[in-house]
Amino acid sequence: MQYINYLGQDAYTNIAMDSWLLNNLKAEEPVFALWQNKRAVIVGRNQNTFAEINQDYIDQHDVQVVRRVSGGGAVYHDEGNICFTFFVPVASSAQVNFHQFVKPMYDALRSLGIEAEITGRNDLEIAGKKVSGNAQRYAGGYLMHHGTLLWDTDVEAMIRSLNVSDEKFVSKAAKSVRARVGNIKDFAPDLNLDTFIDALKYYLTNQGKDGEYVLNDEQLAGIKAARDEQFSTWDWNYGESPKFSFNNHAKFTGGSIDIQVDVNNGLITDINFLGDFLGVRDWRDIKQDFIGLQFNPDAVLKVLEKNKEGQYFGTIENNELSQLFKADELV
Repeated sequence: MQYINYLGQDAYTNIAMDSWLLNNLKAEEPVFALWQNKRAVIVGRNQNTFAEINQDYIDQHDVQVVRRVSGGGAVYHDEGNICFTFFVPVASSAQVNFHQFVKPMYDALRSLGIEAEITGRNDLEIAGKKVSGNAQRYAGGYLMHHGTLLWDTDVEAMIRSLNVSDEKFVSKAAKSVRARVGNIKDFAPDLNLDTFIDALKYYLTNQGKDGEYVLNDEQLAGIKAARDEQFSTWDWNYGESPKFSFNNHAKFTGGSIDIQVDVNNGLITDINFLGDFLGVRDWRDIKQDFIGLQFNPDAVLKVLEKNKEGQYFGTIENNELSQLFKADELV
């Protein structure tokens, strides 16, 4: 197979590239790519981003959040993780099965003396530890099969990024994940990351004989446009989340408060504040100011600050109240 070089470690660009190539490459023979992202959480097409991530950690550690076009669960990427994508002409989606398209990477690992096994519906394991998860998407006569290879990923960062916000659960969760997943470097002592990638590429390109599939300027421009217009946008990465309801509760010196929020396409469609807080004016006077907002604390805080003279929530600080709009409990 020929290989395609991706355009660096920006997750918005790389996920856009996956999607654009699936829909537009139209290669006559299978091609593949090996690529890496800097810190990122990649959310499945049908998932609720708000429920999958720990937004505080994401914000504090510059973790990108991107929704992909394939199904499956949210995954964490960093520079200790290698991503791979195969683009394969397939006449019908009825011909698609995971085992068939996991096998090229299975064979590549085996060629390096790494005793991988195909397990479950879409995983690769070594010595009982998961080292790879895979997902697929079919469109227009082509299958995109992509996945991850854990070389030396940061397990604690993975746990913290994927919605484990309570500190007391972090070490327990990290210990559990370490028991279930493995890093390939522990099973390949004679390889480093660069030599591992080179060896995979050498095997998959028929010992280097197939070479590179070079994208032209028009194709590269299409990929960058997809990044800018879709895959780097809040509307895609958060707004495409399924409709959900959100509830949260807190007790402050100024009283207790419960918030109930309905969200659709990432935007607030209904809201209610309950509790024994001592508002001087009825908060319902400004209810419409919340409708249509992006569901995030910063957007809510702007409304509260605009109306702070009204003391709608008594002595409860606006920043305290806005922080309740974090996805601690989704129903």
